[in-house]
Amino acid sequence: MSSALLPWQEDFRRECGIRRGVILHGNTGDLTSDPEAPGQWTALPTALMNLLRQRGYQHVVFWNRVNGVSGVDARTWGELQSSVTPPAAKESTSEGNAYDMGDLPPTPVASPASNGITASADDLLTVAAQWLRQPRAEKPVAFVLDWTQYLFGSVNSLSENERGWLLRLGQATRDAAVVRNAESIGQPQSLLVLLCGGLNVLPPSIYLNNPLFREIAIPLPPRQIRESAVLGLKEVFRLQPPLQQGGRELADFVDGLEGQSIRDIHNLARLSRQETEVSSALSLLNLYRHGRRHSPWEQLDHKKLQTIVETLGQRVKGQGEAIESVRRILVRAFTGLSGLQHSYRQRTPKGVLFFVGPTGVGKTELAKSIAEFLFGDEEACIRFDMSEFNHEHADQRLVGAPPGYVGYEAGGQLTNAVKQKPFSLLLFDEIEKAHPRILDKFLQILEDGRLTDGKGETVLFSDTVIVFTSNIGAAEVSHESQDVRNEFIQKVRQHFVHELKRPELLGRIGEANIIPFNFMRDDSFLIDIARAKLEPLRKGLKDKWGVSDLRLVKEAEILALLVREVDRGTGGRGVPNALTNKLIDPLADFLFTQMAAPDQIRGKAIEVHIADGKLLFDLE
Repeated sequence: MSSALLPWQEDFRRECGIRRGVILHGNTGDLTSDPEAPGQWTALPTALMNLLRQRGYQHVVFWNRVNGVSGVDARTWGELQSSVTPPAAKESTSEGNAYDMGDLPPTPVASPASNGITASADDLLTVAAQWLRQPRAEKPVAFVLDWTQYLFGSVNSLSENERGWLLRLGQATRDAAVVRNAESIGQPQSLLVLLCGGLNVLPPSIYLNNPLFREIAIPLPPRQIRESAVLGLKEVFRLQPPLQQGGRELADFVDGLEGQSIRDIHNLARLSRQETEVSSALSLLNLYRHGRRHSPWEQLDHKKLQTIVETLGQRVKGQGEAIESVRRILVRAFTGLSGLQHSYRQRTPKGVLFFVGPTGVGKTELAKSIAEFLFGDEEACIRFDMSEFNHEHADQRLVGAPPGYVGYEAGGQLTNAVKQKPFSLLLFDEIEKAHPRILDKFLQILEDGRLTDGKGETVLFSDTVIVFTSNIGAAEVSHESQDVRNEFIQKVRQHFVHELKRPELLGRIGEANIIPFNFMRDDSFLIDIARAKLEPLRKGLKDKWGVSDLRLVKEAEILALLVREVDRGTGGRGVPNALTNKLIDPLADFLFTQMAAPDQIRGKAIEVHIADGKLLFDLE
């Protein structure tokens, strides 16, 4: 009989004969395999009733705060209440008469609103405690308390009623009859079963260090169960190509369903029938998860990848080797050699890059360029300044505070960002400044491709690109070195292995994904940056003043003047400051003098001349 049971059902069936209380927690709202009809899916209460009856329980009484008692009729419930008389009512002692329990409660009637039998928590726990005190009962009873996550409030501020319920639960199990004879010890005894969404919502005093209770987690369905559920709905799914047992489409679809429930699979089947356009299995999954039928990863094609060097090079100057390294990693992903292209078997992020080098050489700019190239929008680059996460509990800012702590409702910055933009590039700037505790979160992302936030919700990172930037070694590697690349890689290796003592994190990032950036040795790189920065200025002049163009007469000489005083130690970051001092401020003064007759500017071009080391402006 038990061979067709799920692992948690096997555990439950076994523990019913050992414990007096069992807590089932986790995926309790999902469908589960019916013990009496293998291959069929049913709600958890129905499966529990079948399991308990197979185990020998005469009655299975369900209770929750809304419906009261269900699973038995009013007559049976009345019999359960009246058939057990507390021992104190039957015995008298030399000290006095037996305690008068009063009249037994009348048989309740079903509540018309809930089709259940009205009963309070006190009523249910009183009856359960009395039945658990009985020695070997000929007709053992199982009492199932459903939705117990809504039975208790905050563990630190329980009400008087809630503490009373805890006491009744404790008494019911602690005072349960102890059976010792060989004939009865193998038979089931009356039992308490608590169902809750998460174990953390129950007061730990119920189950911690309590051999009478056992907690059993109901997990999300593993791969074999997901495949069985999908195949059971194979004729219901409306997909192109159709799912075939042993086919690649089925394998990828089942892998993509990791972290989803059986109810999710049924919802997907329903969605496939409601959509007018017939989808592939993975497109349907994208639509269900993200509201988008096609992901940017499906739109990444051979022709687009051929332009990556030119596209990234338009914004990032002087870093040809770094751009080429990025190209190799993305091509490796596209060809499937790293298991990334359109593969839902790959749960980890689509790519991991570690940019290291001096300040101001284009690390952040390259990350933004990659985001725009892959996802069509620079805003898909979500940046986290890791210098803000340098204290011990900074990880709570990323994933959210635990229940009961300040900020719990807001969630985590990282997990919220990925939920809002699942297709994104996550930029962790200056990673060496983060608190070491945060590195554990990164290791989990890189290994499992998922994080669980403070609210217990799992966030998937399988459609993201992770970029770390770092200045490790920038103060030690000489700009005159002939082997900057290997020196930076060696500094990164030393930092992770010897300083942080976290070689596993370096191994997960992969040394092949460490991309060193060169120093800005040549003024031509700074001139290229300055030339690129002029384009937003031209656009602003056109939008604000109607100026048709900004022309630099003797452009090479003017650009050389602009970058002459740039501090080479700051890399390209000094270029905007030089443009402001040498070009933008004098241009603003020129425009200010023309404001008396602004129509004279509209439609004309501004020419920039150089004379005696200064810039002069004229209208043409």
